[in-house]
Amino acid sequence: MERTERILDLVALLLDAREPISWAELREHFPADYGGSDDAAERKFERDKAELVELGFPLTYVQGDDERRDGYIVDRDAYYLPEADLTKEELAVLYAAGSAALASGAFPGRDDLAHALRKIGFFAGESLPTPRVRMELGGVQEGEEKEVSARLEQLWEACASRKWVDITYASPKHPSTTQRKVDPYGLALRRGVWTLVGHCHLRGGLRTFHVHRVRELKVNTARPRTPDFQVPQDFSLDAHVAYFPWQHRFHERMEVVLRLSGTLASRAGGLFPGATLEPAEEGVVRARLPVTFVDGLVRFCLALGPDCRVEGPERAQQRLREMASRIVERHTDDTQDEVSA
Repeated sequence: MERTERILDLVALLLDAREPISWAELREHFPADYGGSDDAAERKFERDKAELVELGFPLTYVQGDDERRDGYIVDRDAYYLPEADLTKEELAVLYAAGSAALASGAFPGRDDLAHALRKIGFFAGESLPTPRVRMELGGVQEGEEKEVSARLEQLWEACASRKWVDITYASPKHPSTTQRKVDPYGLALRRGVWTLVGHCHLRGGLRTFHVHRVRELKVNTARPRTPDFQVPQDFSLDAHVAYFPWQHRFHERMEVVLRLSGTLASRAGGLFPGATLEPAEEGVVRARLPVTFVDGLVRFCLALGPDCRVEGPERAQQRLREMASRIVERHTDDTQDEVSA
């Protein structure tokens, strides 16, 4: 029997069992594979068992007692996924988000995602509408989708198998590319930009890399079944990937104070998650939030209109005045051009 076929039959046997299966019973079920000498049979089974464990199959050996015998058993709670228990509306949203990800042209684990969407569609039946959606990738230039998609798949596999990668990276802070050896901890998509977070050996610490700026990528192929690193237990993608423009790390962290009035006062928590909110006066809320990219915050505040004011520090107020002045000058120039025409 071929090894792949034997592994599948072994999985089916263990899942179908209602009580532990002893080594003697396994040899009876697979006489051509686990027959012969005891040492050879045990070595072959140990290799098969190691492959099952590597694939994530929760196989364990239990010692018998008065209620059950010795043998191998599968933890069904760890093997089977729980029911999703989603409403039709929630399924529709999930399906739309997944379809947008596939339509983007660059999404890791595309085959798995497509398979999951087919399952959702089958489960929902005719109640699930076909969404017409698309997710735009902000950092990807026209014609780069295939390259970014290929790199994402490689990084996806490297994160899963915990293998270090060697990348040629084009950072906007440096005139030339740099060569980096990185332990990839995770991938995140924020505002149309895919970001890799991992331990950079060159810098000696955690760094973030925009995938569309990776020019070349090689995954370590040595010892493919052995992890090169362990992800720290306290690691969190959210702590290293910016959700909002003012969270990009371009300078030292500072606290910026905003004054929100009108309808913005009631929406302050949603507009600036994580900010400390203080009622200032009737219909006015003061928001304090940590900022590592003042320009990103200022642009956002200008888009909100006059009901959002920057109260401090002076550096943030100055950037607001400068940006607002440039906007006024641009509109003034455009108006003069129209009058001249």
